[in-house]
Amino acid sequence: MADARDWEKEMAKIDRQLESVADEALLPAKTAASPAARERAIEAQKSTSTLGVFLRLGLAVLLGVAMLFWPYVNRCGIGLAAYLGATAVVAAAGVWSAVWTWRHRAGRGHVLALLLILWGVVLAASEVLPRTEYGRPDASHPAVWACS
Repeated sequence: MADARDWEKEMAKIDRQLESVADEALLPAKTAASPAARERAIEAQKSTSTLGVFLRLGLAVLLGVAMLFWPYVNRCGIGLAAYLGATAVVAAAGVWSAVWTWRHRAGRGHVLALLLILWGVVLAASEVLPRTEYGRPDASHPAVWACS
């Protein structure tokens, strides 16, 4: 079925309707926060210490470094599941730190938090990819999920 509408007339009609409406009605101005509300937000940010932000980040970094010294066998089975769970915790700790460093405008800390997220993903990928036949399996990363 062919559409018998004249689109030029339809668009001209819409243009006339838009011209008759005031700009304020189309794009309402954002309401600015009151000075009192702005002052409360500044006080809340000042009351939260930057020390707390960097303690969170330090805890997450220690967890990421501790993954290099994983004491259990993680070749297959329950050990592998625990290791992958721990890598998920490293990535989640990185996200947790990234949110706090972003809120407190700590640029270097935020970059470190993003690198921590990447570190968690790399640790997990080094175990998952050989098992999904995307990476090359070796003795420490076999192509099996379960132990025989």
